[in-house]
Amino acid sequence: MVKQLTEKINKKSIKEQLEFLAKQFKGKIAFSTSFGQEDQIITDIILKNTISIDVFTLDTGRMFEETYKVWNKTNEKYNTKIIPYFPVKEDVEKMLLEKGTHSFYNSIEDRKECCNIRKVHPLKRALKNVDLWITGLRAEQSVTRTELALLEENKTFNTIKFNPLTAWTINDVLKYLKENNVPYNELHDKGFLSIGCSPCTRAIKEGEDIRAGRWWWESKDKKECGLHVEQSENIISIKKLKE
Repeated sequence: MVKQLTEKINKKSIKEQLEFLAKQFKGKIAFSTSFGQEDQIITDIILKNTISIDVFTLDTGRMFEETYKVWNKTNEKYNTKIIPYFPVKEDVEKMLLEKGTHSFYNSIEDRKECCNIRKVHPLKRALKNVDLWITGLRAEQSVTRTELALLEENKTFNTIKFNPLTAWTINDVLKYLKENNVPYNELHDKGFLSIGCSPCTRAIKEGEDIRAGRWWWESKDKKECGLHVEQSENIISIKKLKE
């Protein structure tokens, strides 16, 4: 199915791709935004063209104030209400009680536990009835994304994942934002090219790659939170995910 869909949309504009997929997966298609530069482009295309695609975000509880500001600006500009998904409070409470407020600095395992609780588990809920998941990923963002395809199967969440900006460069992104007057996170102007949770994100230094500021204390081949990696600990059965 992925190959067939790719052939049908490959030469279309992103607007046309989204419109086509919205019809093919009516009521079963959604876009996840973190309010980063790339995500704001896709949000702009979906909302200003009133394409029937749900837009949601994962509020981890540790986001920057600037992220909340662009969330609010986006709702106001497009007269919309982006859907929030939060972590299960009991899971967060247990983790903080047992390991403290900054356990993610201790080890990769502890950091992934925090990401799973705050991001992966809420995303599973968000995608429970979704067959096609849209992301703002680009291939040049990091070494873990160089083989990113336009469309791909995602067994972790039992969906087809659509990455419309996979071939875009950072210059393409900045040009679109400027030409279309799209709201964006002001932290991007302060060296934060990839923005996640506040304790786990810093501005990048000259010569560093785009995602160097994410989990900067880890090696660059580990810089994923589990949302976009087929990891064994995240894979669950189709029955369990959809029930």
